[in-house]
Amino acid sequence: RWGRQEQALLWCVLVSAWGAASGQLRYSVPEEMPKGSFVGDVAKDLRMQLSAFREGGVRILDRGRTQYFSLNGQTGHLLTAERIDREQQCENLEQCVMVCEVIVEGEMQIHGIEVEITDINDNTPSFGRTEIELRMSETTAPGTRFPLREAQDPDIGANSVQSYKLSGEHFSLDVQEGPGGDRHPDLVVAKALDREEAAFHELVLRASDGGDPTRTGTVRIRVAVLDANDNAPVFSRSEYNVRVPEDLPVGSVLVTLTATDADEGINGHVKYSFHRLSQRASEIFHLDAETGEISLKDELDFEKRSAHELEVNAHDGGELFDTAKVTITVTDVNDNVPEMTLSSVLRSIKENALSGTVVALLHVQDRDSGTNGEVRCSLDGGLPFRLEKSFKDYYRVVTSQELDREAVSEYNVTVRAQDGGSPALWSSAVLALRVLDVNDNAPVFAEERYSARVSENNAAGALVLTVRATDADWGQNARVRYRLWEGRVRGAPLSSFVSVQAETGALYALRSFDYEEVRELVLWVGAEDGGAPALSSNVSVRVVIVDENDNAPQVLYPPAAAGPAAGSFGGGGAPGGVWGWSGVELAPRSAEPGSLPSVSLTRWLVVAVASVSCLFVAFLLLLLALRLRRWRRSQLPASDIGALRGVPVSHFVGLDGVRAFLQSYSQEVSLTADSRKSQLRLSGGSCCDTLPARPLPDEPVPLLGAD
Repeated sequence: RWGRQEQALLWCVLVSAWGAASGQLRYSVPEEMPKGSFVGDVAKDLRMQLSAFREGGVRILDRGRTQYFSLNGQTGHLLTAERIDREQQCENLEQCVMVCEVIVEGEMQIHGIEVEITDINDNTPSFGRTEIELRMSETTAPGTRFPLREAQDPDIGANSVQSYKLSGEHFSLDVQEGPGGDRHPDLVVAKALDREEAAFHELVLRASDGGDPTRTGTVRIRVAVLDANDNAPVFSRSEYNVRVPEDLPVGSVLVTLTATDADEGINGHVKYSFHRLSQRASEIFHLDAETGEISLKDELDFEKRSAHELEVNAHDGGELFDTAKVTITVTDVNDNVPEMTLSSVLRSIKENALSGTVVALLHVQDRDSGTNGEVRCSLDGGLPFRLEKSFKDYYRVVTSQELDREAVSEYNVTVRAQDGGSPALWSSAVLALRVLDVNDNAPVFAEERYSARVSENNAAGALVLTVRATDADWGQNARVRYRLWEGRVRGAPLSSFVSVQAETGALYALRSFDYEEVRELVLWVGAEDGGAPALSSNVSVRVVIVDENDNAPQVLYPPAAAGPAAGSFGGGGAPGGVWGWSGVELAPRSAEPGSLPSVSLTRWLVVAVASVSCLFVAFLLLLLALRLRRWRRSQLPASDIGALRGVPVSHFVGLDGVRAFLQSYSQEVSLTADSRKSQLRLSGGSCCDTLPARPLPDEPVPLLGAD
C-alpha cells in the first residue's frame, strides 16, 4: 500500500505531466495567502529569459476583472495580487481552479496558467440561528422523524461538516447521507411523549468539521409537547421539480405547493415556510405563506447558477408539519452577446512584413451554454488578413500576404463574432492598422530621356532644363536628390560645363558655350532617394549647342593681302566680318600670255571659308565644284582634262582638299579695283607633279559627281 508521501509524489508527477501535455502551466496555492505570495516560477517553466520579463514583454492578460495574480518583472515569478477567498470565488464547487493567461508581446503567444486554490479550514459550521423551536403532539409515536436544519460550512472535503452530535433525553439523532455527500440530520422520537410529565424538552445539536484543529457549531433545540392532535399536514408530493427559463420576468410564479390537514379549525389551517434555504436563494425566491406559491423576486441567471434546491415546511395551527423538497432548474436562453476582448494589437506594421505576421490577439467568449454559447468568428472579405485559432477561446489575426503601402496605406479590419443561438447575437471589433513605408521604390523620371537646345554665347549660370523624378514611397524614403555623373568633354571635366541643383533637378550652364568648340553635351543625371539603403535611377540628357553668326569668313587661299588695299568682294562685305580675297581663275595651258581667263568679274572664284558653320563651307565647295565643271567642259583642252581625270573626288572635299587643289593647279591673277585692269602672272610651277596625266577614257568622268 502506498503511503502519504508516495501518493503526494505521484500526484505531483501526474500534475506536471498533465500540464506539459496540455501546454498549460498548473500551480496550487492555499486560499487566504497574503498579497505577494509565491505561486510558481513562470520564467523557468516556460524556459524564457528573464530579460523578456524585465523589459515588460511578458504580462498577465487583463480581461477587465479583478486581477488576482501578477508577474514579478525581475524574477519571472507568479505572485498573488490579492488575498483569495476560495469560498467566495468557487461557491459550492468541489474544485476551485482560477485561470489566467500570460502573453508574450513580441511573439503574441498565449500561455495558459491554472491555479488551484486549495481549501483551508477557515470556516466554522453554522446553523444560521442559535435556537430551533419544534412542536410535537404528545401522541407522536416513537421513531417518528423530524428533519433538522443542516449546518452550513463553506469549506470542502475534510474541512466541511463531518459529524453531528445531539445531547438530551427522549430523542435521538439519525444522520442521512445524500447522493452528493451531504449529511442531513433527523431528530427521532425515542420515547413516548407525555405533556403532563414534561411540556418542553431542551436539546443541543453540535456540528463538527474535520479540520485540524476541529471547528464546531451549535444550535439549541426547544421541543414543545402539545395536547393531542391526531393529524399533521401532508404535501401532495414529497418532491417538486420545476424547469424555468432564465429570462422569466420578476414576479412570475414558479410553482404552487399544496399540503392538506384533515383536522378542522385552527389545527387544520396550513401555512408554508422555507425550511432550508441558501443566502442567494433567499434573495431570489419568495414563498407565500398562505397559498404556497413560490415566485421570483429577482432575476435568474443560468450562467451564475443553473439549479436551486429548496425545502419547504407546511405546518398547521398545532405546529405539526410536513416537509417537501423543491428543485428549480434554470434553462439557458441566448441572452448573452459574444464578448470580444483585444488582448494585444499592433497599431502599425511594415509593408514588407512576412505573410503570417500576427497583428492582433483577441479573446472571444459567450457566457451562454450549448449552441447558444458556440461562437464563430470571421473577418470582412477582400482584405489581406485571416483568422487563426490560437489557444482555447483566443484567435489571432495574421497577414495572408505581403502588404503594399503604395496601394493601401491603412486598413480597418472588422472582426465579427456570432453565436449559434436563434436568433443569433453578434458583436464586432475594428482594428485600425497603419502600414509603414519601406524603401522599395526607386525614383522614376518623368521622361525616358531629356534634351535641350542652348544657343552659344549664353550667360554663365543660365538654366538649361529641369529634370524631375518622383518616388512612390513616403517620408524620407520619397525624398529625391539629384546629382551629375562625372565625365569629360574634350579633356575637361563635365562638371566644369554644367551642374545640377540637388533638390530641384535644375541643370545650369557653368560657362558660355562656343559652338565652334563643342557642338553638344551628352550627360547622365542620377536621382537618389533618402532611404537606407538608398535606391536610385539615371536618365540621359542631351544638350545641343545652337550656332550663332559670331565669326567672320576667313580666306584660306591665297593668303589675304595686307591692309585695306585688298578691297572687298563686289564692293561690299557680308555682315559680321571683312573679306580678304584674291581672285583665282583656272585657265588652259594653251592660253596665250596676256589673255584673260574670263571677261566677266562674276567668273572669278573667291575661295573663302567662314568658320561660322559647316553649311557655309559646304556652300562654298558646291560653288567651286560647279565652277570647275563648267570651266572644264568649256575652257580646258582635252589634254588638260586628261590631267584631272582619275583624281579621286576626296582630293577636293574639305578645306584640305581645296588647299591641295589650289596649290597643285592654279594661276595667280590680280585685279586693281580702281583702274579695273587685270595683270596676269603665271606661276612658275606646274601641276603635273601632283595631278598625273592619264589616258582619256571614252566617256568623261565628272570631277565632283553628277551634282
